[in-house]
Amino acid sequence: MSDYTKADIKAALDRLPLERGDVVFCHSNLGFFGRAEGVSNASDLCEMFFDAIMERLGPNGTLCVPTFTYSFPRGEVFNIENTLSKMGVFTEWVSGQREARRSLDPCFSVAAVGPMRGDLLNGVAENSFDSRASFWARFSTFGKVLNLNFDAGSTFVHWVERELDVPYRFDKTFKGEVGTFAAKWFRARSTIWVRHLDDALEARFEAFDALARERGMFKTAKLGRGEMGVISAADTYALIEETLPKRPWFLTKAEVLGVEPDPARFSELR
Repeated sequence: MSDYTKADIKAALDRLPLERGDVVFCHSNLGFFGRAEGVSNASDLCEMFFDAIMERLGPNGTLCVPTFTYSFPRGEVFNIENTLSKMGVFTEWVSGQREARRSLDPCFSVAAVGPMRGDLLNGVAENSFDSRASFWARFSTFGKVLNLNFDAGSTFVHWVERELDVPYRFDKTFKGEVGTFAAKWFRARSTIWVRHLDDALEARFEAFDALARERGMFKTAKLGRGEMGVISAADTYALIEETLPKRPWFLTKAEVLGVEPDPARFSELR
């Protein structure tokens, strides 16, 4: 007994605000959709979703997926070809396609397929959340987030937080070793946007998701046992920019707990 078919995937995508030629960034958990008709292994399942998404985006569309590894904070080397993504089977499958490219980022690498892949991934900044030369900065001007069994939140939210200078995160630099094509290795630095070490400052996107749905910014479509959703980078930025002055902790666990962190203590929590 199956929960959905390939035709159902296409129908769900058609109900979302996606256009041919779009650039989308996709967080995914394909297993939550249930059983797909005629699919017996993870590779075939990934191929089914990939084909449906690329057909929806058309030949000028670009699909981006997170292939984050957090290598340097873990004290590990990063090899752009061989270091596995920590972000699920679909991201690793997409990254492994012949036409895919991956950004040279030891912590927050992104893989992409489509004509915009070079513009988005080549020469990204040492700072993964840089205001101008990071993947997120480039994505911010025209991108859309396509989440498969996730709410309206995404890693892009952290780039917005940095742009708006939230007090509960800061830049931290790590050093390590990077491997590239043709076995070229070199020492490198990687700066990422981390939170202060207080459990109340843990990222939580439930409040953002509720607002995005209420405003009609996060459009969703049911599929099998799960849900697909789309929100634009522009709407993500606008909603956070509007909400932060009134609810400065709404992107953290602090609001869920009903606590008011003390910024004066943040320097002690690094």
